[in-house]
Amino acid sequence: MIELDEIDRMILRALVQDATQSAGELGRRFGLSQPATWRRIRRLEQAGVIKGRRLRLNAGSLGFGVTVFLGIKLARKGQVSLEDFERAVSAIPEVQTVEHVLGLYDYRLRVVARDISDFERVLRRRIMTLPGAGDVEANVLLSEERLPGPIG
Repeated sequence: MIELDEIDRMILRALVQDATQSAGELGRRFGLSQPATWRRIRRLEQAGVIKGRRLRLNAGSLGFGVTVFLGIKLARKGQVSLEDFERAVSAIPEVQTVEHVLGLYDYRLRVVARDISDFERVLRRRIMTLPGAGDVEANVLLSEERLPGPIG
């Protein structure tokens, strides 16, 4: 675990809001030189605090108006390996995230679709035909607020 000071936390908060900011921009904002800011960011990356930077697409603007969270319980635990299920479900383009969870369901998926009938097609033809797929619970996303989570 790496020791974070207040400047590290400010840099992380700023990058969570907009990861495209340069070290120069961040340095000016927080009273550091560009090289000093870059070294701090590099140290946070090397320590694994910053795992990467991702581009977030607006699914609605791309024609995917429905997001559904699926809880999936494997029907035949032991007969199908978790790796086989994960590999198969990860190959479905509409599936954005695959999370192995503890609780009522074995997996939680985030699935995007153009509309409800498109989601039904993905569910019936792709997800329910996966090896080991059993009980499913679907929750349609109504709205979303992104929060950065605790830093430090």
